[in-house]
Amino acid sequence: MSKQTLAQKIISRVSGHSMPQPGEIVTCKVDKVLMHDSSGPRRVKDRLAHLNAKVFDPKKIVLVSDHYVPATDTESAEILALTRDWAETNNIEHFYDMQGICHVMLPQHGHLEPGMFLVGGDSHSPTGGAFGTFMVGIGATEMTGVLATGEIWIRVPQTIRVNWHGKLQDGVSAKDIMLFLCRELGVNNHYKVIEFAGECIDTMGMPERMVLCNMTAEMGAKTGVIAADETTLDWLRDKGKTPAQDALSWRSDDDCQYEAIYHFDACELSPQIAAPHSPENTYAIDAIGKVKIHQAYIGACTGAKLSDMQMAAKVLKGHKVAQGTRLLVAPASQLMLHQASLDGTLQTLTEAGAIILPSGCGACAGMGAGAIAAGENCLSSTSRNFKGRMGSKDANVYLGSPYSVAASAIAGRITDPRKYL
Repeated sequence: MSKQTLAQKIISRVSGHSMPQPGEIVTCKVDKVLMHDSSGPRRVKDRLAHLNAKVFDPKKIVLVSDHYVPATDTESAEILALTRDWAETNNIEHFYDMQGICHVMLPQHGHLEPGMFLVGGDSHSPTGGAFGTFMVGIGATEMTGVLATGEIWIRVPQTIRVNWHGKLQDGVSAKDIMLFLCRELGVNNHYKVIEFAGECIDTMGMPERMVLCNMTAEMGAKTGVIAADETTLDWLRDKGKTPAQDALSWRSDDDCQYEAIYHFDACELSPQIAAPHSPENTYAIDAIGKVKIHQAYIGACTGAKLSDMQMAAKVLKGHKVAQGTRLLVAPASQLMLHQASLDGTLQTLTEAGAIILPSGCGACAGMGAGAIAAGENCLSSTSRNFKGRMGSKDANVYLGSPYSVAASAIAGRITDPRKYL
């Protein structure tokens, strides 16, 4: 039997094809569906009604309100009301209302298990691949079809393996890896799977692995994947899940066929900064020059998990945010905010001058508090810095790790965080 990649193995299980080959189109049964308030019920409700179709299995749907929360105007309030009504009408028991960002809520509540095939109504759905799953983002039309049938077609993708050897320096994180890869491998990896491996990945916790898979969307890939290991299983146990007996089998076979294999040395990686207006426009931090920062933002599914806030606190401890610079922190979930309050992280952030915002997508998606004005520069721990992404089209968004955002908030300009560690 031919060797298979992790992606091929999962597609084989849900399609019934024993050896799905790259380029082959197959129909797959979906294990779970992720939706949120922006691209979810308000987009699919009328389509389903037009088809006279009902949701295929309410138990397999996870619905999260995270984009329009808390409502800042009447339109937002009405979208949230529609979302809540749809959840009740369709008996969606896994509905997380104003509790956090969808890509964080899914693993936080134990909805991801190795070998699963999932779809999500958001481009950062590949985040789920950190748990040994195959998870892709889809649009509202495809989502309507999935909700009605529980199935979706897919063209079997090629896999690119990216090995990271060695250990990251203190002050360097998974975010720096992804900004580096956006420059080195580009943002046009259309319909490819990016598989991460190597000693550096093996030693990462799940939140950092989530960053890697999350930002394969910025690389233009179909999704990102990481093989299940004991770290994955420990996460599941912590969430009250008993791992399946075959959980550790969800990994690529030795000597399987990759489209390409890359090797990078984590020891040599320095903090990275993406300049406007693309994640591909990335430089080592010492090459970025003296850039004044008006706003430093720690937020989004990519950069405001508990571990991200802890990175920022490590840099900020004993320091104050610079005069003329504002530091905004929007925790990725309410639970993580609570955890940050228990371990002292929240105190460190607020003592330094950080302003805490509600959990949700917020300024990352240009919604709610945290928008920036024309002529302003923002350094953000989020994933995208397109023109107009966080406010005015005449503003500039730079991307960096939570370490770099915190250090730059202290200095009032983009600064290497290692000097504060």
